Amino acid sequence: MLTIEIPGRFTLNLSYLVMDYNGTVAVDGKLLPGVKELLEELSKNLKIYVLTRDTFGKVKEELSLLPYVEVVIVGDPGAPEKLEFIKKLGAEKTVAIGNGYNDRLMLKEAALGILVIEEEGASIEALLNADIVVKSPLDALKLLTNNDRMVATLRC
Repeated sequence: MLTIEIPGRFTLNLSYLVMDYNGTVAVDGKLLPGVKELLEELSKNLKIYVLTRDTFGKVKEELSLLPYVEVVIVGDPGAPEKLEFIKKLGAEKTVAIGNGYNDRLMLKEAALGILVIEEEGASIEALLNADIVVKSPLDALKLLTNNDRMVATLRC
């Protein structure tokens, strides 16, 4: 579990990290450099899931050497499936990271929603449902490894 106190606002007690794949931690189906190492570090405190439509058909190959990441392929439309998944886990214990329109519902429902603006861009609806917006997946994951960054952004 990862506990983060946001002064004057709330305390996060996180058990799960649920992420989109393409456009969030991967570009054109390829996992971005540095993501693997941060996920490995976070796996010590969080159970990690990747929920994806797998547009490029590469997610299982790319993540095959990461036994601490569970891949879940979602159908079309993916948004309701992603939302239902985090509800079953316990949205109040989940941090969600995404960028697309089909991530908007899970970003809103999760205890913490982080939007990533990478090369694919980001859906405005997803942006409006996120708690924090960052420019890369490394920035998103580092918010969870260096809690002071998140505190600086969310504190009262």
